[in-house]
Amino acid sequence: MEDVSLPLLLAALILLLILSGFFSLSETSMMAINRYRLKHLAKQGHRGARLTTKLLANTDRLLGVILLGNNLLNTAAATLVAVIISSLFAHNDLALLVGTIGVTLAILIFSEITPKVIAATYPEKIALTASYVLTPLLKIFYPVVWFINLFVQGLLILFRLKPKENTAHKISPEELKTLVLEAGHFIQKKHQSVLVNLVDLETVTVDDVIVPRSQIEALDLEAEDDAIHDQLLTCHHTRLPLYRGHLDNVVGIIHVRKVFNQMKGGKITAATLEKVMQEPYFIPSGTPLFSQLQLFQENKKRMGLVVDEYGEWVGLVTLEDILEEIIGEFTTHPPTQTSTFIQQPDGSIMVEGSILLRDLNRKLGFHLPIDGPKTLNGLILEHFQDIPEAGIGLNIAGYPMEIIQTKNQAVKVVRIYPALPKVESSV
Repeated sequence: MEDVSLPLLLAALILLLILSGFFSLSETSMMAINRYRLKHLAKQGHRGARLTTKLLANTDRLLGVILLGNNLLNTAAATLVAVIISSLFAHNDLALLVGTIGVTLAILIFSEITPKVIAATYPEKIALTASYVLTPLLKIFYPVVWFINLFVQGLLILFRLKPKENTAHKISPEELKTLVLEAGHFIQKKHQSVLVNLVDLETVTVDDVIVPRSQIEALDLEAEDDAIHDQLLTCHHTRLPLYRGHLDNVVGIIHVRKVFNQMKGGKITAATLEKVMQEPYFIPSGTPLFSQLQLFQENKKRMGLVVDEYGEWVGLVTLEDILEEIIGEFTTHPPTQTSTFIQQPDGSIMVEGSILLRDLNRKLGFHLPIDGPKTLNGLILEHFQDIPEAGIGLNIAGYPMEIIQTKNQAVKVVRIYPALPKVESSV
């Protein structure tokens, strides 16, 4: 009888370890599975994904049935080893000690560590398969799990913990950017850049892409007709603001093509422009680019004048400016803007002070701070807290600079040298 029962006991022990390993597999795979991938599979109609989603919707019940099964099986395995040791060596204390150590090692190796490593490596396959077993087990043992969770909930209330408020898997914009950048094998480099720019679009405002007022080409309706005609024939833009007397008095926006259609062989006059001009479209300073993109779409506009808190317009933003923030440069800029950067023989670069810092960083690969002033001129003025003179050198964010020209209380031209290696800052 003893010879027959010993093999059965050993087989039962092995079976208990295997079943315990299944619960360990299930626990780790359920916690490690990609929730977004799971949602995608569930939407496609995958039954295992739907069952897994339902199980994860009540984590306390899921963990309750897994740990209940795991601990029962481990306890049964330890008891079974004690029975085997007692049948073979009576009540030998040394044999019991060796048996305890042996079953502990067996549980750790075969029922805990190895299954968890496997589950962490293949969480999706294991979790979706395990859901078919765990779902009926949860229904069978629900009364026991519910009773155990009463004590668990009581302890959580005692410690003032509310886990259900923290179970939603939300992802921040920065985490989403990291997720996109790490998906290098699935998303092309260019597509990654577009997606990251889209994420940033909500944090970037119109002030970051604005064309400063000093760089805007506009038409004065009070100018001579010949001057208006000549300016239109030589302009580099398709849309131009119209003003009377001074730039603060903007009265409209014209599309140059429509103006040419009105010519009929004659000269362009102020009266011609007034016939085809549209009402100016104003944008409050600080408007997020994504919101402005939607507003352009809703209002069927392609250009807007940015106004500050005092109602004075400080520049303009076009639809193309926003699109370039998403997909990069694609328009052909007029010749007046091609001289923004001039490479010098010594490796330095001559830059206009009015350039936007975001453009400078994007086009030249710099890392100048953009959380303060929007232009290079503003960054330098903030650094000195004064209007510097030509010939003064400075270092901002590791980039040595030299002021070449100042005019009208602004820095006009700056020479930027290659960035220095990062070292300990010194006076």
